[in-house]
Amino acid sequence: MFRNWTEPEQLRRWWRPGGFTCPDARVDLRAGGTYRLVMQAPGGGPLMSVAGTYRTVDPPALLVYTWRWDTGPAASDHESLVTVEFHDLGGRGTEVVVTHERFPAGHDVSPYRSGWDEGLEKLEAIITRGEVDA
Repeated sequence: MFRNWTEPEQLRRWWRPGGFTCPDARVDLRAGGTYRLVMQAPGGGPLMSVAGTYRTVDPPALLVYTWRWDTGPAASDHESLVTVEFHDLGGRGTEVVVTHERFPAGHDVSPYRSGWDEGLEKLEAIITRGEVDA
């Protein structure tokens, strides 16, 4: 499961909400390394990208990284924080716990919640049914 979150070719398969695509994913997987993920809306439109720095890389159990929209309508200098925990359930799979926090006061987090939910649904479909969502 850890590879799905850290390998660019895997991230491009699932990291995006709804009908969006992820045409580019770049990962320098190490504490202090950076990442950049690019999304495009269905039917084209401007590219939107999120970038950040890995704070903790502890395979296969934990990822902690900053999150900042660097292009698109949500572009900002503000960095939030994402923590992803991978709990091995012993032959029953892996539980993934995502915590996205440190948003500015009054910031609407509902788009993030739905984006994570939709992306994680894609990841689950890929893992459990072998589906690839182009």
